[in-house]
Amino acid sequence: MIFYFAGIFIAFFSSFLILGKKRKNISDYVLSVWFFVIGLHLTLFIYIFSGEYLHFPGFLGIEKAFPFIHGPILYLYIESLTRQKLNKYWFLHFLTVVSIYCILYDFFILPPEEKIEIYQNEKSYLELRKALNILMIISGIIYISLSFVSLKKYKNKISNQYSNLEKINLNWAYYLIIGMLIIWFCVITKNDILIFTSVVIFVLTAAYFGINKAGILNISELEINTLEEIQPEKKEVPVKYQKSLLSDEKIQLIYKKLVHKMESEKLYTDPELNLNLVSNLLEVHPNLLSQIINTVENKNFYDYVNTYRIKEFKRLAVLPENEKFTILSLAFESGFNSKTSFNRNFKKYENKSPKEFLKEQNLDLK
Repeated sequence: MIFYFAGIFIAFFSSFLILGKKRKNISDYVLSVWFFVIGLHLTLFIYIFSGEYLHFPGFLGIEKAFPFIHGPILYLYIESLTRQKLNKYWFLHFLTVVSIYCILYDFFILPPEEKIEIYQNEKSYLELRKALNILMIISGIIYISLSFVSLKKYKNKISNQYSNLEKINLNWAYYLIIGMLIIWFCVITKNDILIFTSVVIFVLTAAYFGINKAGILNISELEINTLEEIQPEKKEVPVKYQKSLLSDEKIQLIYKKLVHKMESEKLYTDPELNLNLVSNLLEVHPNLLSQIINTVENKNFYDYVNTYRIKEFKRLAVLPENEKFTILSLAFESGFNSKTSFNRNFKKYENKSPKEFLKEQNLDLK
C-alpha cells in the first residue's frame, strides 16, 4: 500500500512542480494536468481496493470514467509537444468521459446503502462495468495509435526541414506511448493490482524523464513555427505539393540553382543547415523547395543534404593530405554533428560502414 501512496505523492508533486517552472508552454500545462489526473485515479483505486467505499460510498462510480481520460491526454500531450498548440476542438476527446458520468447520474444520486448494494451485486451495473472494460481497451488502442501517427507525421516534417536531427529528441514521447501501451496490456489481464502497479511505475518513470531530463524540452524548444506554412516576405506564392501548378521548366530551373548553391558554396558542411536557410538563399518558399527536392530527388531535405555529406566524406577520405586526420574529424568537416549520425547515415546510403569503405580503399584512418 505504501508503494501506491508513493505513486500518488509523486504524481501530485510532479504536477505542481511542473506548474512552478518559470518558462512554461502548453505541453507543460497538459503534462501537469495529466499527472494530477493520475494522482486522483490512484487515490480512487486505493479508495476502492482498501474497502473505504463501504464507509464513504459517496465517491463510488467516479473512478469508472478515469481510464477514458488518459488516452486523450496522452494524444493531446504529443500534439502539444510537436505542434506547440492544441486543436480548438480538443475538448471533444473527452465526450466519452462526459457520457459515462451522464449514464451514471441516477447511480450517483442514490442513498449510500443502495449505492453499495448496486455496486456490489446489481447485474445491470456489472454489465455496465464489462461494457466499459471493452470500451477502455478500444479507447487505448485508438489513442495510442493516434499518438504514434502524430509522432510519425512530426518526424516526417522535421526530416523535410532539418539536415541534422540529433538535437531533436523524440525518445521522451516514445517512452510515454510505450508506457501507456504496457498499461493497456495490463488492463486486458483485468488484474487491478497489476494494472495500478504498472501505473505507479509509469508515474515514477514519467516524473524522472519529464522533470529531471532535458529531453522533455528538446521538441518544445525547436522553432516549431518553421514547420508550419509561413508566408515570408519577398518570396513566391507558396505551392504545397501541387505539381500541376508548377511547370517542369520551373522545377528544373530552381533545382539547378539549388545544386549550384550546394556544390559551389558547400552548404551541406554547415551542421545547422535547414530548409528555411536554403530557401532564403534561393528566394523561394520553403514548401516549394521541399516539393522540388521530393519531386526531382525523391528524397526529403534531410536525406538530400546527408547524401552530399557522405560524398564529401568519401572525397576527403581518399586525399593523401588527410591521412593525419581521424574518421570523426572528417565526418565533422563534411557537415555531420555526431558520430552516431555519421555512422547511421553512411550505412544507410552506402550499405556498408565507414570502416568497411576505408578498408576497400586501403586507407587506415582511425
